[in-house]
Amino acid sequence: MSSERLVSPSADRNKGPILGVLERVLPKTGRVLEIASGTGQHAVHFARALTGLQWQPSDPDAEARRSIASWCAQERLANVSQPLALDVHDVPWPVTAFDAVVCINMIHISPWTTTTSLFAGAKLALREGGVLYLYGPYRMHGVDTAPSNEAFDRSLRAQNPQWGLRDLDRVMHVADTEGFDWVETVSMPANNSSVIFKKRDSARAG
Repeated sequence: MSSERLVSPSADRNKGPILGVLERVLPKTGRVLEIASGTGQHAVHFARALTGLQWQPSDPDAEARRSIASWCAQERLANVSQPLALDVHDVPWPVTAFDAVVCINMIHISPWTTTTSLFAGAKLALREGGVLYLYGPYRMHGVDTAPSNEAFDRSLRAQNPQWGLRDLDRVMHVADTEGFDWVETVSMPANNSSVIFKKRDSARAG
């Protein structure tokens, strides 16, 4: 099974800084759904550190799920579940009653409909007051945050015209429409950002 365990250099680089934010913004206990878990490196790293949380990885790609399962088998962590086959577009998602949803480096390498589906699905999957954590590069007020991000955006759009860095103002508008309040934006290494939202309670949502 070790041959199925994929390794992402970027996941190795960013897992430490991301964990530093997650330790502060996630609840101490509860259930976390990770969307687009990729290789599985993040899932096992976070679950190893955040022992009060039950981590549920997911990915629509079968190869990624095999890699996640291989990482889980190697680490033998009791608080990581086997990966789910979950496509964010299939709303409602097949799982509910989570205390947090974590999504890392997905929305810039997918169509815009993926972002809108992410918020629509998370709204149904999260408990009231649940946390939605996003990580990745963004445009801020229509402007790229660094020349490297501008080049990265051009590269993404050359691969697929539906991909590209999203403007954070536009993401926040979707969040507000779907019943999420913005909590904070944290600057991260390599011109990335952590963006934290909370699901609005039903009294305020009305």
